[in-house]
Amino acid sequence: MDGEKTAGDWGDPFMTDGTLLLRQIHPLFIQLGRVTSQAFRPTPKDNHKLSVYDGDLIAPEASWRHYRSRELQSVGVMAISVGECKKEDLIVASSPEIFPEHAHIDFHQYSSSQCENKGKKLKNAAEIRGWQYKMDSINKF
Repeated sequence: MDGEKTAGDWGDPFMTDGTLLLRQIHPLFIQLGRVTSQAFRPTPKDNHKLSVYDGDLIAPEASWRHYRSRELQSVGVMAISVGECKKEDLIVASSPEIFPEHAHIDFHQYSSSQCENKGKKLKNAAEIRGWQYKMDSINKF
């Protein structure tokens, strides 16, 4: 069934397990040349929702350019899949009211320590996949 578009309690009916969720990586989320798990869990101001771009609707470089056009900082884009979120019992949903390609991963039902643990697992999955787009040395943030 992987790859089929299905509705369910886990989230958006139009995303598949293979849909990549594109996450912008703020320069503060890099330590000693590696992305920290902090990039893959929401902060208190995020209302327990981690913002991502729906990779079925926008390419990694285009998402980076869009993000930067909003005067936000990002050194590049990493990705996790809807299926990886499902393995962590995280709900993924589109939130096009913010902008058409916007989606979020909902952490609201988990404690801080559970969010931290889930963020580490998502970071590990993203690291295995590698950078989807990375700012070159000519571009400056």
